[in-house]
Amino acid sequence: MGLFVYLIAGLIAAGVLAYLVTIYNGLVGLSNDIDKAWANIDVLLKQRHDEIPRLVDVCKGYMRYERETLQMLTEERAKYALASTIDQKTRASGSLSASVQKLFAVAERYPDLKANVSFLELQKRISELESQIADRREFYNDAINLCNTRIQEMPDALIAGGLRMKPRTMFRVSDAEKTAVTVALSRPHI
Repeated sequence: MGLFVYLIAGLIAAGVLAYLVTIYNGLVGLSNDIDKAWANIDVLLKQRHDEIPRLVDVCKGYMRYERETLQMLTEERAKYALASTIDQKTRASGSLSASVQKLFAVAERYPDLKANVSFLELQKRISELESQIADRREFYNDAINLCNTRIQEMPDALIAGGLRMKPRTMFRVSDAEKTAVTVALSRPHI
């Protein structure tokens, strides 16, 4: 009879241990999914970052009177280059997106620029990258939402606390990206 009790107790302990290991593995998997989702965004942000100087170079010849717009774009690109944390990169990316949108809006005033093949290709490429970034943000935020929910629910919260897992911040649209781009419809100064 004593052996039967030990066997049952051993099976219960093994079941509890397997359950805890499953929770642990699930939390580690969620954390890795978030890191992977961010890495996918970061690759696209880097590609966009690399296209900005080409865009500025193409625009310089046409937009002689838009130095402020081009300088703002260059400064936002530099801020992104200096960003080291995900939060800093997220903020810098939002400001850079807003600057690119403003540049495209200002370009509407320059028919020769809008007809330039290089500008059109860069505009298309950057617009495609922006769209891909938006798609990846959704995956990233879904992974963060799932992880944040799991680490706050019982019994996962106990294991997450032992792993020192903290809720992560979602990739949000910056105030700069929410602001409508206003462009005066005057002719360029010649």
